[in-house]
Amino acid sequence: MSGLPRVLIFAGSTRRESFNRRLAQVAARQVAATGAQATLLELADTPLPLYDGDLEASSGLPDNALKLKKIFIAHDAFILVSPEYNSSIPPLLKNTIDWVSRPLPEQSGYVPFSGKPAALLSASPGNLGGLRGLRHLREVLTELQMIVLPKQVSLSAANHAFDSEGQLTDAATHRRLADLVEELLGMAGRLAK
Repeated sequence: MSGLPRVLIFAGSTRRESFNRRLAQVAARQVAATGAQATLLELADTPLPLYDGDLEASSGLPDNALKLKKIFIAHDAFILVSPEYNSSIPPLLKNTIDWVSRPLPEQSGYVPFSGKPAALLSASPGNLGGLRGLRHLREVLTELQMIVLPKQVSLSAANHAFDSEGQLTDAATHRRLADLVEELLGMAGRLAK
């Protein structure tokens, strides 16, 4: 890594009015405000079939899985913003991770993830803000050898958390997000040395 870290930010939702997509946009602006490179990825732009070992064996990795692999590899740190589905990870996010982590003949499946720091965020209209799903996401990313920051941001009452410009209305929440971004960038910088 030369210079400031390249941070990949994406939400585990493609729903047009997703609170998690809104929070990912806020996080991307926060990263960009530091001078670091922020890449806001929309998973709708790289649709994937459900992971299927027979499909992989007969056809190899889908083109979009290979494209996502390259994008993941090109970044130094990640911010994942995840909805909570039945107290766990949404299928879109898990499927994306499963395809990106598939090995290639010349490359381990850990390469896009290993040794890279990740920050976790979630948003929900509920009181816990999607918190329960993040513990499962943390387990998956840790298994892929990522360094998942202990702190995280779970945005409760997300249906009232954004103004008409897509900014967070609560200053304390914005400060927590800014602090988490700062911690992520600091960790990425230390790992690059």
